[in-house]
Amino acid sequence: MASLFGRLRAYFAASGDPRQPGERKLVQKIDFFILTFCCLSYFLNYLDRSNLANAYVSGMKEDLSFVGNQLNEINTCFTVGYVIGQVPSNLSLHYIKPRYFFPAMMVIWAGLTMVTASVHSPTSIMAVRFFQGIAESSTFVGTHYILGSWYTEREIGKRSGIFTASGLAGTMIGGFIQSGIYSSMHNLHGLSGWRWLFLIDGLITLPVALYGFLLFPDTPATTTAFYLTPAERHLAVTRLPPIDTPTPPTKPTSSVLTWSFAKRVLTSYEWWGFTVLWIIAGETESFSSNALLSLYMKSSPHTPKYTISQLNNYPTGVPAVGIVSTLFWATLTDFLGGKRYLVGYFIAATGIVTSAMILGAAASADPAGPHATAVVFAAYYWAGAVYACQATFFAWANDAMRTREPVFRAVVLAGMNLGSNAVNAWWSIVFYGAAMAPWFNRGMYAMIATSIALAVWTAGLSYMTVRAERRRKEVLEITAAAADSSQEGPALEKPRGTESV
Repeated sequence: MASLFGRLRAYFAASGDPRQPGERKLVQKIDFFILTFCCLSYFLNYLDRSNLANAYVSGMKEDLSFVGNQLNEINTCFTVGYVIGQVPSNLSLHYIKPRYFFPAMMVIWAGLTMVTASVHSPTSIMAVRFFQGIAESSTFVGTHYILGSWYTEREIGKRSGIFTASGLAGTMIGGFIQSGIYSSMHNLHGLSGWRWLFLIDGLITLPVALYGFLLFPDTPATTTAFYLTPAERHLAVTRLPPIDTPTPPTKPTSSVLTWSFAKRVLTSYEWWGFTVLWIIAGETESFSSNALLSLYMKSSPHTPKYTISQLNNYPTGVPAVGIVSTLFWATLTDFLGGKRYLVGYFIAATGIVTSAMILGAAASADPAGPHATAVVFAAYYWAGAVYACQATFFAWANDAMRTREPVFRAVVLAGMNLGSNAVNAWWSIVFYGAAMAPWFNRGMYAMIATSIALAVWTAGLSYMTVRAERRRKEVLEITAAAADSSQEGPALEKPRGTESV
């Protein structure tokens, strides 16, 4: 028991049980400057995304005369831009310092968010959201690339969890912000409450962009941050496993856009294994990412109808559950030595059970009654727990590619999100269109099938990662043994001219 408590105390130390002098202080510094900027950036990123749904149920639908699945079509336009920007954004981090690139993208999406306040038709929002998707594509996979560049396998899960939770906090708080703006600023200076929401979202993003430009530390190999000493910069590089194949470029600006590089990525198990993993896992978040609880409430047979405040506030329970689940699983898998695959089985079970609960409520004798309503709310709240896969699966990918060159890792991480969003661009319309509310029966069956596929793929990928790591260690042992043998050989022969007289 004492040993267990000792392990827990060491794990929850700020530095993740450092093994080198000065490592604790280094990790505390990068925790502060990296996590504060990345978490604030992602918080604002998700605040913007979730507030489209909040605005929709707070008067935008009626003001702009939305019909059919136009809300889903707007989300698809955003997703298309988001997909297009994935790989170019992460490749840009190889050529442009992150402290320049990230803030520049934030300023662009802040401006586009404020432009949304002036639109007068759903088609105008579609155009704005397309370009906004390109700008916002830099944040999620870019941050996971940065986290993998600075943190060890024992540290990265917890940090990935904190980062992901910040985005969920944006989703959760967005409902309360919209509710407050609607009650206090609706029709102020002739602007609807939902228009004020987009203006305020854009304005509060700008100071965070300035903070990143001034203080973000880039990567260990390129950092010039004034708050890191030369010894700390050296330690930041040496405390991570060395890149074994191939030799990384000597300069950050060296070209990697070659056919041999593309072939190496596209024929790797990491590209296909983790990209397909995230394609499947990303769709298990469909209940939450498509705001199904909000749409259920908006068109629910429940009497009396939900108020604007209820429509904005009740769904905040979904990301709240997501935050708890994300931090729990990210921390647990770190503590268990990186067993990220466990989350795949948990999410699969969650998707199957929650879908069955909603199907059962829809088929009940009184689907508008209090019992069926309670079951639906419980299912959607529980479904928020699947957000745990964001932190753990990207941490898993970073773990598996820790000895790959940075640009290889950057492209695979971007490919994961590219694949997921490419499928989600049409998946949400086919299975979770706003016109299918309140029950989304087709989507429930799709979720069950997706959850089963996730469990199967998780098992296969966990086998592949273990096998690849075992082979890598065998190669290193053979190489080390050969090196030792070549060094010992000459030593066995006595040098000429040194015999005793």
